Amino acid sequence: MTHSKKAPREAVGSTKVKKKPFINLMTIRKWHWMSSAICFICMLLFSVTGITLNHAGIIESKPTTVRIAGQFPEELLPQLAVKSEQKNIELPVVIHDWLRAHKAINLDAAAAEVNGTEIYLPLARPGGDAWLSIDTETGEFEYESTDRGWISYFNDIHKGRNTGKAWIYFMDIFAVACIIFSITGFLLLQRYADTRSQTWPLLIAGLILPIFFMLFLIHK
Repeated sequence: MTHSKKAPREAVGSTKVKKKPFINLMTIRKWHWMSSAICFICMLLFSVTGITLNHAGIIESKPTTVRIAGQFPEELLPQLAVKSEQKNIELPVVIHDWLRAHKAINLDAAAAEVNGTEIYLPLARPGGDAWLSIDTETGEFEYESTDRGWISYFNDIHKGRNTGKAWIYFMDIFAVACIIFSITGFLLLQRYADTRSQTWPLLIAGLILPIFFMLFLIHK
């Protein structure tokens, strides 16, 4: 007489413990949409300026240049005195104020270069350039400002050219947000890949195409 084997019963009160993933789906989604919101405007800006930079020869703007020449009053000449060993100097506030009031010239508080009896102040900025030259003996000065337009301005913003440290730090934060956006996007792709057959072919294409262009289509 044979006896049928019965499956062993689980101990009363025992429960199967499921291992929780290191990062759950809700957390991934939260980080993804938060980084997406932070990156949205800047990614759009950098994408558009990427096109304008790639076609800078076609998308040109006519620069406008303003030149102003003049002479400081005699009472301000002592403020322009420099020592022979000086290589850099901060222009006094009274010089800034006089130029703003009499010539409508607004200067950044940047260090000027000293070359003999000449003070030269470079005033580079995104989308344009400017400089101020002062003769310390006569008080004569010459100012020139060039504006290359909004397209050039945003192109320089894209490159971080003459933007200052604040914008550089902001770009670092933006880059971190893009990294988070990309990684969480990849985790979401991996999570739903079983129900979306095109996930991995598209992902592989996104990897292979840039490598192909870099190896074979970019002129060395």
